[in-house]
Amino acid sequence: MASLMIQGCGSDVGKSTLVAGLCRLFTNRGLVVRPFKPQNMSNNAAVTADGGEIGRAQALQAVACRVPASVHMNPVLLKPQSDVGAQVVVQGRVVGNYKARAFQGLKPDLLATTLDSYRRLTAEADLVLVEGAGSPAETNLRAGDIANMGFAHAADVPVALVGDIDRGHVIAALAGAHLVLDEADRTRIKGFIVNKFRGDPALFDDGRTEVVRRTGWPDLGMVPWLSPVRFLPAEDAVVLERPAAASMGRRAKVVVPMLSRIANFDDFDPLRNDPAIDLEFLPPGGVLPADADLVILPGTKATLADLAFLRAQGWDVDILAHARRGGRVLGVCGGYQMLGRTVSDPGGVEGAPGSAQGLGLLDVETVLAGDKTVRPGTGQLADGAAFEGYEIHVGRTSGPGTARPLLAIDGHGPDGAVSDDGRIAGAYVHGLFDKASARAALLAPLGVAIDGQDQSARVDAALDEIAQILERSLDIAAIARIAGLP
Repeated sequence: MASLMIQGCGSDVGKSTLVAGLCRLFTNRGLVVRPFKPQNMSNNAAVTADGGEIGRAQALQAVACRVPASVHMNPVLLKPQSDVGAQVVVQGRVVGNYKARAFQGLKPDLLATTLDSYRRLTAEADLVLVEGAGSPAETNLRAGDIANMGFAHAADVPVALVGDIDRGHVIAALAGAHLVLDEADRTRIKGFIVNKFRGDPALFDDGRTEVVRRTGWPDLGMVPWLSPVRFLPAEDAVVLERPAAASMGRRAKVVVPMLSRIANFDDFDPLRNDPAIDLEFLPPGGVLPADADLVILPGTKATLADLAFLRAQGWDVDILAHARRGGRVLGVCGGYQMLGRTVSDPGGVEGAPGSAQGLGLLDVETVLAGDKTVRPGTGQLADGAAFEGYEIHVGRTSGPGTARPLLAIDGHGPDGAVSDDGRIAGAYVHGLFDKASARAALLAPLGVAIDGQDQSARVDAALDEIAQILERSLDIAAIARIAGLP
């Protein structure tokens, strides 16, 4: 069995995309490939077929390998609930909420768990492509590390280090990593990749030579700016902070307030990629545009905290005014809970016990209690349009409004609520816009004609295009040799 770990000089250098592209590249060559990330931190989670949670990036990488996602592809997932604490998910199941310092004490046991999951994947694959987290050059985090070099040594996996030239100082980033790593970690790196280059690649030939001179690491190639990435789900909410593209004459404006703990924001990728829609993520401090056709309250990792955040931004006033003007509002998961009369957390599931008034736009109430619901789901909207999605939430919502559900989940019955006038709606299911049939039905009241393409088809085509670009821009023979492929 062969393996290679892709680590980076920092977060958001493109590790996830490179692993996904290499997964598709080697899968297209006929190999059995599996993705793996020992530890991830993200509120943008995915649901596996057996009802577990993993990072969205590993679910995408499973798609690239053309296999179902497994909890063993990301055995440790941290879902931040505050600036100093996170919910810890181990092999797909929640084990508790931990402050950062307390989590350090778990790491010895978690290393054994990550190795167990890794070995399960190696037993069924020709090649396992491993993704690191953050940077191995953060040497202050080296003790007890299970995400980068700690795992690479324990599993005896060779490493390729990625530098992001788009953010600048890539020579310093790669050479600096070489400088601060100890000899054992430095030696485990078998080559480097320069990522996100724009322009004529020959212009950076001298730069790559300089990195080789300063580090001694082989040059594995330089990847251009990958435009197909825009069709892939992003895992890090930092992408939402970047300026949106020009609307290019799109017909309907959909606005999504950027809650402080926004989760599963890839729900809206099909809208961002549909030429009939002008999608805007409203940043903190912004005012809801008066010409919005539809406001979507997204999922959140902490409903009560983000309900307070929404009010602090004044968005509650904006949304209620939008509704009074006849505007439409849709709530997804935590956003659905906020649309009701009250949200209560008597047991302190999300933090300190408490409750708050919701926006009162739906005649429902939510209690954050009971087991966490994590499951894939298919079903139909009220008009019969089919959807494919998943649930991942804590809480039970009830009240008169549920007598008019937004949808029905196969095997589980009705979900959500719709107001009497049909303009306000919400449900727990994520991924409602992915299938073109469901997207068309949900957006029909806005008077738009969608492009009719399922999001899964866009993603699959983008993965193939990325794999082709990597084939041209990287030394794939050297990468295969380093990984141990025959």
